[in-house]
Order: sequence, then C-alpha cells, then structure tokens
Amino acid sequence: MQSEKFSYREQPRPEDIEMVRQITASSGFFYADEVETAVELVQERLAKGEASGYYFCFVEQGGRTLGYSCYGPIACTQGSYDLYWIAVHRDCRDQGLGSRLLAASEERMRKMGGRRVYIETSSRPLYEPTRSFYLRRGYSEETVLKDFYAPGDGKVIYLKVLAA
Repeated sequence: MQSEKFSYREQPRPEDIEMVRQITASSGFFYADEVETAVELVQERLAKGEASGYYFCFVEQGGRTLGYSCYGPIACTQGSYDLYWIAVHRDCRDQGLGSRLLAASEERMRKMGGRRVYIETSSRPLYEPTRSFYLRRGYSEETVLKDFYAPGDGKVIYLKVLAA
C-alpha cells in the first residue's frame, strides 16, 4: 500500500453509498443503525448538495476508497464544525490513514472558515483507541455526558482549535 500515492476527493458519488456502508461496518465499532445513519448522510449530500450541510473527504489509492470523513458547520455558530464520521476500512488500518484523513479534513474546514472542531464519541471501553487517537492529534476532552447513548455509555466530546 505504501508504494502508491494517496488521493483525496470531496464530492461523493452514488457508489459511495455502498462504500461508506462497507467501511463503517468493517470497523467493528458501529451498530447496524449507526452504519445506516452514516449511509444516510451520503444520500442526503447526493440529494441536496452543499445545502445538506454535510461535507466529505474520501481517501483513495489506486481507485479504491480506503476511508472517509464527514463534517459540517454547526448551525448558529461562527466557525464551529462537527466531525460527524471518520472511518478507515479495517484492512487499511495502522498505516496512518486516519491521521492523514483527519488532517485533510481539518484543512478543508479551515479553508471554509472553521476555527473549532468538535468530535463526539462513545465512552465504552471499545472506543479507548479512538479517544486516544483524538488526544494524540491535538484534541482536548471538553466534557463527558454520562449515560448519554445508553446506561454505561456516555458521550465524550473533544475540541480542537484550528490554527489560523
């Protein structure tokens, strides 16, 4: 995988519906309804374009989509963005793709006027690597909403202030 360069693409295509389903399902982190929610955001963007409020960054190599992110501006804020999804196919993990994808997404948000990026994730033990990933990339834990998703499953909210 290291021999060929990675490319990035912002515009979703109809085939990304199934690709996002495969990527998120392969992770082993998401429930079936969460996978379908990720797919719905692609469908929403395809149907409404930028008016959907959902923006994407796909990382590809040799014509294969390896991972993606979905983000968008937070309504009624000045320069705050949510990173809704970031996922790399299980077969492509541990090669720095998540870091590359996150950096590319942050750069796109910055160019759109983004100043602050918020990320929400689960407090379940399964998500410890995810939470560590965000911390290692300059995010700070802002708060934990206990029992948010379910009893014993809180919502952890992270923040990163983007450099100007």
